[in-house]
Amino acid sequence: MKKVLILVAAALAVLPLGGASRKKAVKASKEQTVVAVPTVEKTVIPISTDNTQMVLVAFGKGILHTYHYGAKLTDPGEYANFNSRMGSNNGDGPMTYPTQGGKYVSEPALSVKYADGYRNTELCYVSHTQSVRGNVVKTEIQMKDYVTGLQVKLVYDAYQKEDVILAHTEITNGGKVPVELENYASSSLFLRGDKFLLTHTYGDWGAEMQVDREVLTHNMKVVETKRGTQATQWNNPAFMVSMDTDCFSETEGEVIAGALCWSGNFRLSFEKGVSHNLNIVAGINPYSSEYPLGAGETFVTPEMVWTFSAEGAGRASRNIHSWARHYGVYGGDQIKPALLNSWEGAYFTFTTETLLRMIDDAASMGLEMFVLDDGWFAMDYPRDNDRQGLGDWEVNTRKLPEGIDYVAKYAHGKGLKFGIWIEPEMVNPKSNLAQAHPDWVVRSPGREIYQHRNQWILDLTNPEVQDFVFSIFDNTMQLSKDIDYIKFDSNRAINNFGSDFLGKDQSRFYVDYVQGLYKVMQRVREKYPDTIVQCCSSGGSRVDYGSLRYFDEFWTSDDTDAMERVKIQYGTSLFYPACTMASHVSAVPNHQTGNVTPLKFRFDIACAGRLGMELQPKNLSAEEKALADRCISSYKVWRDLVFQGDLYRISSPYESDYYALMYVSEDKSRAVVFTYSTNYLNRAIGTKTFRLRGLDPQKKYKVSEQNVDTSVFSANGKSLSGSYLMNGGFNLNLFKTFQSAVFYLEAE
Repeated sequence: MKKVLILVAAALAVLPLGGASRKKAVKASKEQTVVAVPTVEKTVIPISTDNTQMVLVAFGKGILHTYHYGAKLTDPGEYANFNSRMGSNNGDGPMTYPTQGGKYVSEPALSVKYADGYRNTELCYVSHTQSVRGNVVKTEIQMKDYVTGLQVKLVYDAYQKEDVILAHTEITNGGKVPVELENYASSSLFLRGDKFLLTHTYGDWGAEMQVDREVLTHNMKVVETKRGTQATQWNNPAFMVSMDTDCFSETEGEVIAGALCWSGNFRLSFEKGVSHNLNIVAGINPYSSEYPLGAGETFVTPEMVWTFSAEGAGRASRNIHSWARHYGVYGGDQIKPALLNSWEGAYFTFTTETLLRMIDDAASMGLEMFVLDDGWFAMDYPRDNDRQGLGDWEVNTRKLPEGIDYVAKYAHGKGLKFGIWIEPEMVNPKSNLAQAHPDWVVRSPGREIYQHRNQWILDLTNPEVQDFVFSIFDNTMQLSKDIDYIKFDSNRAINNFGSDFLGKDQSRFYVDYVQGLYKVMQRVREKYPDTIVQCCSSGGSRVDYGSLRYFDEFWTSDDTDAMERVKIQYGTSLFYPACTMASHVSAVPNHQTGNVTPLKFRFDIACAGRLGMELQPKNLSAEEKALADRCISSYKVWRDLVFQGDLYRISSPYESDYYALMYVSEDKSRAVVFTYSTNYLNRAIGTKTFRLRGLDPQKKYKVSEQNVDTSVFSANGKSLSGSYLMNGGFNLNLFKTFQSAVFYLEAE
């Protein structure tokens, strides 16, 4: 085999060149050692799904290139003939997993600080394997730095039917001394093109998942978080890139979407180079997280979800949703009960009698579960407000002298499931726990421990704290065998971080905290596989596919205003399926915004996700209760479409005065359509026409508007062809703000 020589010593250009120094430099040059690296014959590695393909090619010094990610090719082996002809200023071309070192000078996926202080890594292809397990084809590519012994395995799981590829990296210190990982991304993807439209989300408490779109310019765009626990409150680790266009389309054009499976600090970088091409690097944020790796140790990165669509953003969403329901979300294929949550109806002020009457009302309206939220625990520092008691998880018998079991049994006796709220990662300074275990609190020596929502954070890097947090869940479940649901909350971000447990290894904190949370949830799922668990973090501040491996759903936002939820749920739907989105009907004036919206509009928004109510039912009039019963009853007929159907977004609230979407069954025999007017429009413009999607053009569908006596559709109750409905025949009389209409379509 041919050999390629790699220099181990540093460049001599920095050495002084005069007199004795020059002689020493020459002597040092003679003493340099080199490592022989085998050259690699061109090796094409296709990573394929039913309709998409990623093509990697290794050759020469073993540099691995990404030459294609897009539509499936007839013969990917033809890429053995491909030459990118990128100049040396671009490093070694479109590298699959670029490192700091060699010729590469752009954003690395991997940078390592070695014991001698050097930071150069040059990964070379060694071998690869592929294996099949059911619907998934796994590709493992072994890479190696022949100088340092560092080994990197690139792992790709290709989900055939869903057209989704999961990528992660396994980094092994093959040397004899510790190293430090400075960047350790999950995946990097090189894309060829001239123009790239990035779609991503931003937000804050009560306004999560707002949509931003921008044409990427040359240089770097970064989407990241450094919040620690509430990682997705400001940004979400998911995005779409529309190729060679500056226009977003649901139905046309090539789109690549990605989502990182990680519940902590993340970083997504989009670097458009002088060649106009784009390189995406996605993974854990290296911010304050240099990670030590001992000899022989392996670090496994979180997974990165990739999908490609040749049919616009809609197909990209449906691909990820399908994967999520089958693989990415715990219990993603299950239909969850419609519920009443006590929070906005009672807050901290309730008695057993309060809860029993709420349960009676929930049962009378056709709901299926009652959830007791915050305020049920702590005796010495009773949880009558958010300033105390968090961490002391005994039942407050002054509020609930009969105990939790009594309330849970009563709910079951009324035909309802029962759920309860916990916030196990957090502690109030005013609590027995904080006084007994100050060493369990996230803190930095000599500095104030800042409060947010009057609470501190427990240090989940510590195994003792992990045991305690698990015990909170475990002991809560022991309060009654009739507990079916846990709302698992986390109400603040991390600042002034520090861990008594980690000692001098503080840079491990952000990573080890999330891994500690996952260890707790793994134990939870092993012991309680059938319990429904909601992920809540001041609303939607922990919405990602890392957490959803353990949680059935998430609380989409603390903002329950139906009009506010339009954009929140639209943005969420780009990446996360409706089966994960808890959406509740609340009281008016709304407790967050003060807005007053019609009850039907509130129901029509909430029914596009997992339906719930969050109010005091006794405050509803008889007419309102009758409408609630009607909406809940109809929801049960077609909610399987919301949970399991294919989503088609018909009209965007960012580009129109209407928001519209629909869910269609896999066999196209049934559908449910949601339409909302978000602004007043003059009747002179005529009726609004929506072009439905996803139907069978040859089938006839009976169209039935739900929960009204007078329809906004002149052909309501008639059977119409899918062709007609998808090509301009679905015109609705919606003109006023807060008007909405829901239609159930059933093929004849």
